[in-house]
Amino acid sequence: MPKKPLSPAGDAVDAILAQWARERPDLDASPMAPIGRIKRCAALIEQSLDANFAQFGLSFWEFDMLAALRRSGAPYRLSPTELFSTLMVTSGTMTHRLKRLEANGWIERVPHAQDARSMLVQLTKRGFKLIDEAVTAHVEKERALLQPLPAASLAALNTHLSVLLAVLERGAGSSEDEQGS
Repeated sequence: MPKKPLSPAGDAVDAILAQWARERPDLDASPMAPIGRIKRCAALIEQSLDANFAQFGLSFWEFDMLAALRRSGAPYRLSPTELFSTLMVTSGTMTHRLKRLEANGWIERVPHAQDARSMLVQLTKRGFKLIDEAVTAHVEKERALLQPLPAASLAALNTHLSVLLAVLERGAGSSEDEQGS
C-alpha cells in the first residue's frame, strides 16, 4: 500500500521563524529553517537511539566504539590511534573510554605484532556478541524511524544531505571562503 505523503503542519522551527519575522522583519532568517530542522531531527533521533542502546546496557559512545571495531573486520582490532581517528575524539578521551570498555569485558588490549612498544584494541567474544545484537536492533530502530517517509522522499533526503555533508566537509560557508582566501 503506498504511503500517504506527509505534510508539515507547522513545527517548532516554524514557530521560531514566525517570532523572528515579528521581531526582526528586516532579517531574512530563512537559513534557520533547514539548519533548525536538521538540529531538531538530530536531537530527537539521538534520544530514540540512546533508548535503544540502553536496552543493551550501552551508551552511544560505547556502541560507537564497539561498532568501529566490529566493522573493521576480522580480527576486529585497531590501534588506539586508528580508533580515535575514526571516532573523532581526543587521545585522552579514548584512554578513559578504553578502560571502561575493558572493565566491562567487551574489549581487550593485545600486543601489536609489528610494534612491540604498542598495543591493539580488540573485541572480546563477549563484546562481539553484544555489538552484533545491538547493531541489529540499531538498524531496525533506524528503519522504524524512517519508515513513515515515502521511498522517493527518503531517497531525495539522502541525496540532499549527502550534498550538504560534502559541502560542509570541504569547509564551504566558512569565513575564510567568504573572504576569498
